[in-house]
Parts: sequence; structure tokens; C-alpha cells
Amino acid sequence: MKTRRQFLGEASCAAIGSTSVLSTLLNLTMANHASAANGEAAGTRKALVCLFLGGGCDTFNFLIPMDQPGAYDDYAASRSNLAIPRNQLIPLNFTDSLGRSYGVHPSCPRIAEMFNGLDGDTARRRLSFLANVGTLVEPIPDKAAYLSKSVALPKALFSHRDQVEQWQTSVPQGMPVLTGWAGRAADIIHSTLNTEQTGGYYMPMNFSLSGNSTFQIGESEGQFVITSNGALTFTGTGSSTPAHVAKGQAIASTVDSPIEEHYRNLFQRTHGRITSNSIARGQEFQTNFDAPGTVNGIDVNATIAAAGFPNSSLGRNLQAAVRTIAIRDDLKLHRQTIFIEYGGWDHHSELLNTQAGMLANLDQALHAFLTCLETLGLSEDVITFTASDFGRTLRSNGQGTDHAWAGHQMVLGEPVNGGSIFGHYPSVAIDGPDDIGRGGRVFPRLSVDEVFCELLRWFGVSNGDMDLVLPNITNFYDPTSSTNPVGFVA
Repeated sequence: MKTRRQFLGEASCAAIGSTSVLSTLLNLTMANHASAANGEAAGTRKALVCLFLGGGCDTFNFLIPMDQPGAYDDYAASRSNLAIPRNQLIPLNFTDSLGRSYGVHPSCPRIAEMFNGLDGDTARRRLSFLANVGTLVEPIPDKAAYLSKSVALPKALFSHRDQVEQWQTSVPQGMPVLTGWAGRAADIIHSTLNTEQTGGYYMPMNFSLSGNSTFQIGESEGQFVITSNGALTFTGTGSSTPAHVAKGQAIASTVDSPIEEHYRNLFQRTHGRITSNSIARGQEFQTNFDAPGTVNGIDVNATIAAAGFPNSSLGRNLQAAVRTIAIRDDLKLHRQTIFIEYGGWDHHSELLNTQAGMLANLDQALHAFLTCLETLGLSEDVITFTASDFGRTLRSNGQGTDHAWAGHQMVLGEPVNGGSIFGHYPSVAIDGPDDIGRGGRVFPRLSVDEVFCELLRWFGVSNGDMDLVLPNITNFYDPTSSTNPVGFVA
């Protein structure tokens, strides 16, 4: 009889050829799971918010070395006409172990403030960067190992579709049937930690503001798709006008009334029940979403109105995220994940002007989001993190940059060790030790598995279950360790 770890070791080889390993083990875990993770109490409330920068954000023009002479000169030479002038960068109060200093893009003063300390208070540093992170099957010790093909590599590197999938599954070898790491986490902890859901009450813990995402699909648990206006109903709108309410009631009646009396086909009967339950969940969610009331004695609607969200899709989606977290008690949820995609980062051309505007939108929206959470007393319960398809080439293609591999991401919230850059910031010199070629593609030294593992430990996945959620984690880190793999969680 093989152990679970032996099964997973085989699954972590060149490819995962079957879904039976993960699905069987997850089902066994869900059937026998007896305790929460890492001493987690079921009464605690936590949320993970994933902000996916769709298209491949050029983060080498976002987090930039400032030391001169030194790394800034390498950056300016590599980027040529795309380099941000050093005197325009917003300095970060951080120096790494090599004595290098850093700055952020001039469109991001609020991100710099969240890094350096809100309102100038260094005790309120709420944001850190994760440098040189990307999808990996196993560690790549150096450039030579990549060039010699002596290490296993993610499939279809530099492809939008494949790299989006791999960030969301954390299985870069590929999967025949996709499940995401948040979905697999929900398979394990939803029934264990969301303990107030009893009897016939059911509300998923995974919410998506960007349609169906692989990230939140599990073996047994799915996602609840919402919009910035609330529940995504069968009428196609979250509107509460009399006409739409009547339409919703008619649909509910259509699927409800025939369920017991007229449906003879099992599939039809099951589909009818699922549809009826979905309508009921949508109505429950919408009622609370429209009237979130107060949290810790603070009015939610007034807080959102005063926070300074940009009038953009991202701003509206992050407002909806605040509402969804604020009504967690009404939804009987101790754990939530929220997925938001902010697309349009595939800047093969017009990088400078387009990215400047998008970063300004991101900067304002994230600051407003954190302001709401702090005002409502929810900040210690939420970690927000960014992800993206991949980084971009160091070299300019004339007006933009092309698909590459590693990049830099952010983590923010009160539980975060703010004011630091975690990971190994790479050399940004063309043909340097971190450049694997073809226009300055940098390979990652920090794996997404290590980042996700640290988030999941905080969230409540037990050390013993971590390799069910992240099948490759033992290639990078011992999940039974008493220390976190990266160190960004306080």
C-alpha cells in the first residue's frame, strides 16, 4: 500500500496523468477530516482576495532598483526607451541584504505609502513585494541548469492561456481536469471551518467577481459568481426593480413546482433542485449585499462612499469585495476567497502611457480597499495578493515588451509583514545571470507554491493537508516546518 506522499511524489513527476490521485485523496480527506489547521479556531474569520492582473503585467517597470552606480544603470540599459527616469521614482524605505535600494513607478504614491507606512506611521506598513516569483515545477539553481534542461519546467512557458492556468492551479505540469488551489482548499476546509452552515443552509466560500475562474474550482466545491451589483441571477441582472423581481419569481416557480411532481428524469430533477437552490442563494446574498448595515458599529455604505474608490471597473469590483467581506456573518462564513481580474496588461506596444494610467487606477483602488477594511476593523482578517500570467522581457521591442516568465507581485493587509521585498531581486542586465535569453527573460527563484503555501497556512489549511492543495510543495518546502516558507505573514 502506497502512502499519500508516495502517490503525490509520482504525481509531481513530468505530468499528472490522471485526476484519480488528487480526487481520491481529497475525498478521503474530506470524509475523515477531524481538526482545523495549525491550531486554527473555527470561530476566526479570514478572507483571501486574489487580484489577477490579466495579460502579463510588466512589473520590471513597477518595482525598480535605484542604486546608482549599480542596478539602476543595468535597468536603464536593458529597458532603453522604456526606462523610467530615476528622479521620477517614488523611493521605498527598504534596503536589501546587498545594500540595494528600490523605488516604485511614479503612478503609485499610495502603494509606496502602504509600503512605507500609512500616514507616515511605520507601525502601519501594510504592503510588501514578492520579487522574482513565477511558476516552477522544482527549483532552478542557476541559469546553466535551465539551459542544460537538467530541471523539470512548466509546460508551454510564455503562453497566456497556459500560464494563467498554472498560476491558478499551481500545477505547472498540467492537469487533464482542472481544479484550482483555492477550490481544493475549499474541498478540505469549507465544512470544517465554516461551521455555522448547518442543516439545509449552504453558501460557497469562494466568490468570483470575474466570471468562472479555474482558481476556485474544486472537486466538490465551486464558486459563487457575483457582479459589482451583487448576485448574478438567472435573469441576467442583479436589479431589484419590480419587473426583474417578477421575472426571477417566475423562473423560480418554473424550476421549483415541477421538481417533485412532474420531473421523472433523474438528471432533470437534479438540475431543477440545483437551479432552485442557486436562486435561493442568490436572493439571500443579494438581500445582505444591498443592505450591509454596520460592522463594528461603523456604517459600511458610508465607509465605501468616503474611501475614494476610482470610478472604474476595478474600483467597483473592490467595493463589492468590501461588501462581501462585511456580510460574512450573515452568510455564515468564517472563510472566504474573492477573485477579481483586472485585465489589459499585455503591453506589446504603448507600454509607458497605458501602464501609467492602469497603475494609477490600481494604486487608487487598492488604497481605497485597504482604507475601508481598516475603518471597518476588518484589516487583520484579510490578505490581498496580486498575480499575473507572467513577467515581461527586459528588452524593449520598440514601444513595449514581450512575454517572459518571472515578475514581481504584492501582498497587502494587516497580517502582512509590511515594508519588505521578499525573495531574490534578480539581475536586470541583458545576458546577466538571471536572463535565460530571447529578449531578457528572467527565470523565477521564488515559486508560486511557496507563496500560496504561506497564504494557505494563514488561511487554515493544515500542514498535513498542504500537499493535497499544492502537489509540488515538497519540492520547495517542508509543509511540516514551524517556519513559513517566505516570511511575509507576520
